[in-house]
Amino acid sequence: MTAKPARRTHPVLHAAVVAVLLAGSTYFTYELRKEEQAKAPAVLHVTDRAHQVGAQEGAQKWERLKNPERSVLRGADGAVLATFTDGARTASLTGKSRTFTEPATTATRVVTETWVRLLPESWRNGAERERWFQDWFKKYYGSEEDDLFAIAFQYGDQAPVKKDAAGVQYAGDAAFGPLNPNGSEGNDLRLEQSDFYDYLGIPYTFRNGTTERPEKAKYRAMDCSGFIRTVFGYRGRFPLMASDTAGNGLPRTANGMARSKVGVDILALGGVGAQDRPASVDVLQPGDLVFFKLDARTGERLDHTGMYLGNDTDGHKIFISSREEANGPTIGDKGGASRLDGNGYYAAALRSAKRL
Repeated sequence: MTAKPARRTHPVLHAAVVAVLLAGSTYFTYELRKEEQAKAPAVLHVTDRAHQVGAQEGAQKWERLKNPERSVLRGADGAVLATFTDGARTASLTGKSRTFTEPATTATRVVTETWVRLLPESWRNGAERERWFQDWFKKYYGSEEDDLFAIAFQYGDQAPVKKDAAGVQYAGDAAFGPLNPNGSEGNDLRLEQSDFYDYLGIPYTFRNGTTERPEKAKYRAMDCSGFIRTVFGYRGRFPLMASDTAGNGLPRTANGMARSKVGVDILALGGVGAQDRPASVDVLQPGDLVFFKLDARTGERLDHTGMYLGNDTDGHKIFISSREEANGPTIGDKGGASRLDGNGYYAAALRSAKRL
């Protein structure tokens, strides 16, 4: 969930830039472009030294890398084809180039060949020789079936409605939350605590037997952690907890997720103060969850989360999250640029990252 200081001002975009942005589409665009593959940023920048293990499978070669411990599959030319992290289900696969944009609010363009999917089991060293993985890899490597990135962009501004066989809308433009009767612009304008079942408008029974029922006022809304739970959990089928303490799986709040033992800590949480900002974000991989400290009123709690997408065409590290200022999921600049590098609002507030 996200929270902000009571008062905050944001830079005003130059009028010419605004005109250019507003001339674009008012919804997220998601497109497959073969011609942009040559311009796509590297899928994964490996900075540690690799050592080969196992035998090559045809033109492919498996390697083991450290920090974090992971297995990397390379092609004959040495290019990364896939990355699997020990203890995590998040897999990074190289595939057809795609472009993600949000022209109504930002000039940012993320052109990527990375497809992020969830493995059926947590990765472990040597899993490439196991049947469950071989079957999974055969099905999904090169597949254009919706991955976590595609799913995430199905909830942006004016995203088209998608319904299941029962007529339940499971995708389409999502709000952050209902208006706060005691809030104002820049000061808790919208209420938090909207989860995926609020967006769906149907009750949901968790694995521990707890049933949560949607609130009418929160229909079609999801706060920052609700958005992550929608993408990874309800749509991606990662186990979900009913709260931060009940059951097992992905907790309800940003703070619960960041401090849980689920997944692998990529940027370890050292604290919530400004001095606890990670020294470097170079170890991040597309699909990682990122956690922020935005509001001093929440004490020792982390209060915002999103998903890292990778570099944009200008080399900035971009993330997507559901935010009050944009009233829903965004990679835009409203309320602060969606960048993890530099010293912007969100970059300075970053405290940790996790790979599910």
